[in-house]
Amino acid sequence: MRMITFFSKNYEAMFASLGQHIALVLIAVGLGMAIAIPSGVLLTRHKKIAPYFLALAGTVQTIPGLVMLGFALIIMGIGTLPALAVLTIYSILPILRNTYTGITEVQPAYKDAAKGIGMTKRQVLFKVELPLALPTIVSGIRISAVYIVSWATLAGMIGAGGLGDWIWTGLATYNTDYILAGAIPSAILAFAFSALIGFVQKLITPRGLRRNA
Repeated sequence: MRMITFFSKNYEAMFASLGQHIALVLIAVGLGMAIAIPSGVLLTRHKKIAPYFLALAGTVQTIPGLVMLGFALIIMGIGTLPALAVLTIYSILPILRNTYTGITEVQPAYKDAAKGIGMTKRQVLFKVELPLALPTIVSGIRISAVYIVSWATLAGMIGAGGLGDWIWTGLATYNTDYILAGAIPSAILAFAFSALIGFVQKLITPRGLRRNA
């Protein structure tokens, strides 16, 4: 009952924070895709160095979010920009790894058949490799989006807004209503992103592969 009363008094501010949170996630994941997908394609053309780049990306991923935010705060100051920079960095690895894996797992027979009918390397990439790898790439985007929904709650610490504002205010004032006002929508949002992208992934996966999964 107390939570319902709290929500009725603060729903406008909560929805504004939810909108900010969604914007942070969409922009960060969008930038991550713009970096990770071309990089993943490039690594498939240079497989000798691919393990080193993937290992480096994995190492960066293990750095705690608070540490990364601290560095970003020192370099860029308070606000949305440093938060987006950190969230974008964290969004890259799952998409990069899945892009690389998806393309490398395309059967050589498909590529040979495409070359046999006169396709260029560019055409093979866009008409054969990427379409066949797309379900795997979307799976990486799904993982990245769910991660970023949770990591974006840290953005409230440096003035970037979002649902994290409510959580950190609640922690600072020992107010569980504020904590729940940020935590519950964050959990629902993570589930929603996972379900939506999972549905898209299912739609673009060929039926034969769905049955074999």
